[in-house]
Amino acid sequence: MIEPSNAKRPSTWEWTQTLLLVANLAWTTLCLGGYRPETMVVTATLTGALVSVHLLRRVMRGSREVHPAGWWLLPFLLYAAANVLWVTPVKWLGWREWFGWMQMAAVFWVVLDGVRAPATRRVVIIGLAVTAAVAVLLGCYQRFVQPDWLMLGRVQAEQFFGRASGPFGIPNSLAALLLLLLPAAAELAWRKTASRTARRFAAALAILYAFGLVLTVSRGAWIGLALVAMVWPLVAGAGNWSRRFALAGIAGAAVIAVVGGLWSVSPLVRQRLTQLVQDAGETTRPIMWRASWRLFREHPAVGSGAASYNVLFEKHRPERFFSEPQWTHNDYLNTLGDYGAVGFVLCFGAMAAIGARCWWRRGNDPAGAVPAASGSTDDFAAASFHAALAAGLAAFGLQLFVDFHFKIPALALSFAVVSALVVRERWPVATRGRVGTWPALRRVVCVGGAIGCMAAVLAWVVPMYRAEALRYRAHQGIDRLALERANAAGYRRVLSWVRADLVDAVELDPRNAHAWADLAYAISLATSAEPERLADRAWLAELGRDAEAAANQALALTPAVGEFFIRRGVARDLQGRWLEAGDDFSTAVGLNPTHALTWYYHAYHHSLDRRGRGMAEASLAFCLRLDPNNPEGLALRQLLAISAKAP
Repeated sequence: MIEPSNAKRPSTWEWTQTLLLVANLAWTTLCLGGYRPETMVVTATLTGALVSVHLLRRVMRGSREVHPAGWWLLPFLLYAAANVLWVTPVKWLGWREWFGWMQMAAVFWVVLDGVRAPATRRVVIIGLAVTAAVAVLLGCYQRFVQPDWLMLGRVQAEQFFGRASGPFGIPNSLAALLLLLLPAAAELAWRKTASRTARRFAAALAILYAFGLVLTVSRGAWIGLALVAMVWPLVAGAGNWSRRFALAGIAGAAVIAVVGGLWSVSPLVRQRLTQLVQDAGETTRPIMWRASWRLFREHPAVGSGAASYNVLFEKHRPERFFSEPQWTHNDYLNTLGDYGAVGFVLCFGAMAAIGARCWWRRGNDPAGAVPAASGSTDDFAAASFHAALAAGLAAFGLQLFVDFHFKIPALALSFAVVSALVVRERWPVATRGRVGTWPALRRVVCVGGAIGCMAAVLAWVVPMYRAEALRYRAHQGIDRLALERANAAGYRRVLSWVRADLVDAVELDPRNAHAWADLAYAISLATSAEPERLADRAWLAELGRDAEAAANQALALTPAVGEFFIRRGVARDLQGRWLEAGDDFSTAVGLNPTHALTWYYHAYHHSLDRRGRGMAEASLAFCLRLDPNNPEGLALRQLLAISAKAP
């Protein structure tokens, strides 16, 4: 028997899951997409509560139904955990990325099995739709009122002025969210059998989403949506092939008309599209893609390790490429490079298999060609509505070729929700009723799972993100000191709370190697806070020992980060251990061969001893070749010139 989606009224447990899910989506989306670790403290807690409530619901309601698609991502999650344990050189980053994958899979599973009634599905869809509408309104404020505005008191990067990102940090992220929902809103607005209220509401949203998508000036999103609009009638349309080709032609003409209109009225659109043609697509992304491909070729089976791309990119960084990529800007290639062919197949192969299964069940299910819910009076239950949601998923998937949406928690959660809604309707499952066998064992497993899930979140995930939030704030404070060229009093004022935050961070999460390295950095900066004590060798040696201890902790966690060797080299220079420090700086240069600041530190170290003056000048020359405007390098060049004239 196939269970229709409207088979029963939602229970209190189902409503609780639904409200937790909608609250999580709204919170994460409107707080810079969950990019900041402070946001993830709340997001992770809400996700843990969602999964725990879902497991308890199974105990209280006696449900034994588990949709088979919910298991298909489990092999990748197990493999990714093994990758973090035994492959990646940056375990603290790998665990954060693993939790992102786990969170996406958990939300997919909960929505698939736990949000089944029409009323709760409507609330989830409307909640996501309203959140996206608010995001567009925030983007309008940013575009037309305050171009440098961002959520949470952040300031927008100058490169994005004139483009709307809404609550996200970059415009492409807002475009990705709108891609998921725009086709469904347009379908509901166009469908004559829908209620008048639903059609009007959907039409308003479709217009708003389309306007927001234009404001993002996201070429990847536009191309993805255009391709889906032209191809979808051919692969998913009804009727004969003549009708399908006619619809595809109409869609193509509409795309050309829209692009032509935008070209004629918007200088920014003309500039972006002209750059697309002149650069033959991209300039910076191919550099990042080539580096990821090289990393994959070095480790084709298991990859270079979870979340390792940004660290290992340094050995493939071209000269005068100053961007900090963080990710590959192609989620498929990023996954291939980090997790290898095995991880890529387990992840995207499973997603593709679920999609193919849904497509196959659409025409071969014994209950009929479409799910039973398509005959419902529910406006959100029609097969055409879920086909439009699938079109949004396809456009989103195309944009993944040029962006990193799965690394943005809000987008990963939204993708999981929409995917689960589509899979639930396109691949219905048989009703098994309540538990009839082994009830005690099932209750123990579910209750234990609920308690264990919440305990893991509170004892492991939340401290991990709290520690990173403290570290990130402290690192920003240090960066501001350099940018503002603070005096000794400024250094003393800032370093007092920076060191306190970093000490708290390493206590909360001793595995965070970046926090240990930043603590070493903050300790060594005491020389700028108390310049009058620079002649006190005992004080410098004590400072150096404390900084070296922190740097050693970072290097014990990973020897793959050049910055960590710099921190230890600085600490050893403070102690007068010049030769040992030289080994650290040489190792850093080997790990970051084209990073200008690394060569500056190498040059500065050699400038401390007359024996190394020639090496200092050579290293400084290479630093300024990589970055002719490097302020630290220019200052050191002036200092070396003055010292050369001294007797």
